[in-house]
Order: sequence, then C-alpha cells, then structure tokens
Amino acid sequence: MTAGPAQNKFPARVSALARRIGMPAVVLLAALAFDLVFVTDAAFDDTGPRGIDLLLFPGIFAMVFCALWAQKRAAVAAVAASVVLVAYTLVVRYFDIPTYSSVLAHLSITEVVAGVEVLFYAARRTRPGVAFAVITGLVLATLTAVSGRYYYGSESNGTMAQAMLFGGLLLGGTLLFAIPGRDRAAHPKNYEKLQKLNKLVMGQWPLIGMLGIALILEFGFTYESGAHGFPILVCSIVAAIIAVAAPRRPADAMVALTAVMLLSALVTPFLRLRYDYPTPGGVPGTQVVAGMGLVVTLVRAVGLSKAVSRITALSAVVAVASVLNATRPSPRLMTDPDDIAGLAVVALLLLGISVAVGLALRSRDSERTQVIQSAISDAQTSERMALARELHDVVAHHVTGIVVQAQAAKMMGEKNPQVAVEAMGRIEDAGVEALAAMRRLVRSMRGDAPAGSSEFSEQATTDLAADLRTLIERSNHGVKTSMKLELPPNVPHEVGRSALRLVQESLTNIGKHASGAKEALVIAEVSENELHLQVTDDGREPQGRPAGGSGGYGLIGMRERVALLHGRLSAGRAPGGGWRVEAWLPLEGEE
Repeated sequence: MTAGPAQNKFPARVSALARRIGMPAVVLLAALAFDLVFVTDAAFDDTGPRGIDLLLFPGIFAMVFCALWAQKRAAVAAVAASVVLVAYTLVVRYFDIPTYSSVLAHLSITEVVAGVEVLFYAARRTRPGVAFAVITGLVLATLTAVSGRYYYGSESNGTMAQAMLFGGLLLGGTLLFAIPGRDRAAHPKNYEKLQKLNKLVMGQWPLIGMLGIALILEFGFTYESGAHGFPILVCSIVAAIIAVAAPRRPADAMVALTAVMLLSALVTPFLRLRYDYPTPGGVPGTQVVAGMGLVVTLVRAVGLSKAVSRITALSAVVAVASVLNATRPSPRLMTDPDDIAGLAVVALLLLGISVAVGLALRSRDSERTQVIQSAISDAQTSERMALARELHDVVAHHVTGIVVQAQAAKMMGEKNPQVAVEAMGRIEDAGVEALAAMRRLVRSMRGDAPAGSSEFSEQATTDLAADLRTLIERSNHGVKTSMKLELPPNVPHEVGRSALRLVQESLTNIGKHASGAKEALVIAEVSENELHLQVTDDGREPQGRPAGGSGGYGLIGMRERVALLHGRLSAGRAPGGGWRVEAWLPLEGEE
C-alpha cells in the first residue's frame, strides 16, 4: 500500500469543502477569522479603553450577512450593505470606537471583502439600471465610512486621496470580472478567459491566501506612513500578481519579479520610511512571500538544474535589498558581519524550504502523470481486447456459418441442387448479419456505441432463456442444437450478456472443429447462486484444417470474459467423446 492517498487526504478535504461552500464564502470566512483574531487582540492591549474594540464586531457580522445574502438577492443585499456602512459609521463616531485600516482606511478587511462580493453579485446578477443605482449607493456609503470613521486622538492619518485610489482599483477590478459574466452567450470568449483565470486561482489558493494577508498588512503600513510607502506597496502588488500568474510562464515570471524587487530595493532608501512601514531584512513581506512562491513554481515546472540561474539572480537582488534597507531608518548600509550572517542563514532557510516544496510538488506531478498514463494505457488495452473479442465472437461466428454452408452446398450441389439453393439462401442471410455486425463494430470503434455491443449484447434482457433461444435459432453452425434451460427471469444483465457470448463462441467452435457432429446440447441452469453453462457435441476431433482456419483466440476470449466476472471455465474432450465447454458465473459480483 502506498502512502500517497493518506498524504493527499487533507488537501483533498480542503478542496472539497471549498467547492461545496464556494470560493467567495471561503475568502469571506478567512477574512472574518483574521478580524476576529486581530480585533480581539487589540481589544485587550494597553492602548485605549479595554474591550471597546469589540464593538466593531456587530458591523463586521452585519456585512458578512449581506455578502452571503447577495448570492440570492444581490440588489437588496447591496442596499442593506450601504445602510450598514452608514449606520455603523454613526455608531463608531458616537462611541469613539477605534478603527483600523486594511485596503481602505478605517474599514476592516472583512468589511472590504464583503463589500467587494456584494458589488460583484450586484454587477453580475441585476438589471443594468438597478445595478448602477445600487453600486452608486454602495460607493457613496463606502466613502462616507472612510471619511467619517475616526476617533479623537487617532494616529491613523491615511489621506482621502489614497483611499479613493485604492477604492477605485477595487471597483474597477471587480467590475472587470463581473460584467463579462452577465451574458455568457453574447461574450463566450470573455467567459472562457474568466474560466481559465478561475482555474488558475483555484490552483494557487494557498499562495493567494498568504499574499492576501501580507498585502493587507502592507495596506495598513501605507496608511500609517502616509504617502511615503505608496511606491513600495505598488511594487508589492505587482510582485503578488506576477507570483499568482507565474504557472503560465514561470521562467519569464521569475525575471519580471527579480526586476520588480530590484526596483523596490533601489527606491526604498529615497522614501524616508520610518518604523511605521516595516521591511524584515530589507524586503517587504509581500515580496518575500511572492519570491518564495515563485521559486516553488519555477522548480516545480522546470526542475532545479534549469532554475538555478534565475534563483541565483533573485537571491542576489535580495542580498542587495538587505544591504541597502535592513538598517532603515538609518541611512547607513548594513556592514556588520554578524548581521549579514544572520540574515544569510534566514534567507538560505527560506530558499531551501521553497526549493524542497517545489521538488516535492514536481515529484508528485510526475507520479500523477505516470498514474494517468498507466490508466489511459490500461483503458486502451481493455478497449482493444473488447474489440478483439467482439470481432472474434461476432464476425467469426457469422463467417464460420458461411463457410460451413458453402461446404455443404459444394458437397450436395451435384446430387441435390435444391439443397444448394437453400444453402445459398442461408449464406446470404449469414452474410447480411455479418455486415450488420461489422457496422456495429465500426460504430463502436468510432465511439457511437460501447465496445462489445452487438445484436445480442444490445438487445440482451434479464430473460436469458429467451435470449439463448433466439441465439440458437439464428445460429448457422450447421449442427442440430437442442437446449435445456432452467433459468430465473432476473439474471443480471452483465452475466447474461457474457453467457450469450460463451454459448455463441461454443456453437461457432462446434461448426469449425467438431468433425461429423450430428447434435449439440446447450444446458443453462442456476445452481448455488451460480449460472452453470454447458455446451457439448458428439463430434470427433478434426483430422484436417478446420473450416476457416483457427487462430486459437476463441478460448482465450472465453477465459477473459469468465475472469472478468470472477467465474470458472472448463473446456476439453468429453469422456464419452465430443467436446464439452462448461462455465460457472457468479450471479453476485465479488469485491
């Protein structure tokens, strides 16, 4: 037993849960969890009245309810969200509740995510006029909350211009994704692009989650530092986008990320940032996460040997950033050997983790590819074997009948022309049936019908006795055949179909191999939860070559059919002469 399924159990459960409740709900709950931890921690710190921060939760939960409601009633939920934002802004002002800034000033991350989801559903699912009205109201309510939520003595001085810029980016990006999905039939190409983007996002959700947390913190740092940290935030946003889109062109993405991080490192010393915009080791947190994620993606895609040069370039840029910015706000370069050694150890540790994860994912992808290829090969082999059995069982059956009838006509034609005429009629009927069987095989090979289908398998019912009678009456093997059938009316379809094939092949073999046979007997009965089949003849072992030759595949096909049902097969000379074929097929499948 391999350990693969156990290792993949947790990711599979997470993916199944995400599909069940929907990715928007997952993102919303993640934001809510972040706020629960952050706000609760702030409520019991030494800054301000203890516990007053907890008063933010009613407004946060109200916005969560509006976002979930928007999935069914988008317009009403948008109006409700606008009312909640404005009303709770009054509550914040009245009680002097301290707020914190995420993407937008004075709005928690849950309120921002909930507002974006309400905006998305309103733009996609409501009529154009209604969408314009409710979106306008939601934007005005957001501006009211951003400008009106502050408390006296607050140190958060995020400017209105920054909030409007970030809000405009959120508004534009949300509408860019929502509007093309309004009419899928009218814009199929746009919808296909959205589907590809959605697939990319679903495959990158762990990285997106970590980048999202890092960006939220950097947005807060930007508001704390005023406009000074804005260029670094832009570089971090670009780095995050590059990391998420990297699976399409990982090598080029690594070059682009290296350039962005180099630009960030060179610009930072001129921004006069202080401790209110922390950059651990001289590199912003979002760029650290993006770099690790892109190393994982690159190693996973091309292997470590081909990724070394680009990883080395990225590492050099990280070293430059550390030397330039690790001692900020001091303008001095980092030259202390102990500090350099400490940062180098941390950087190598993070790089090693990223490379190890990338190699592990590459190995898993390789194993998955091998499993898929093996499954495809097995399916193709199974299909070929099914077609081979069908070709032998059906076409050879009809052709053998044609050969037997032609030999009889040749032998009796001079003595009794009428017998020859009757034989020619039977040959014509067998030829027509053979052509029909060939057409069914071609249809099966083209995918229009399942492999193994025929005039009997397609028409087989749970009344196996009636199907066997039809088969024997239409047989052209040239030997009188009697039957003894003691069968219930509810034989499983798969068992009945295989039983028909076994009897058909046995009768075909009688016509080909049973020299001088006068009579054949078919017995089918149920005994001890098994279907017992027996086909016997009174012929002799042929001295010469059988009619139509023999490839030896008939018995092989019979054994394969019986093995698929976990049954038993016996074929050989009968004690009293002739040939006997016996099969026992379980009526209940085995595990």
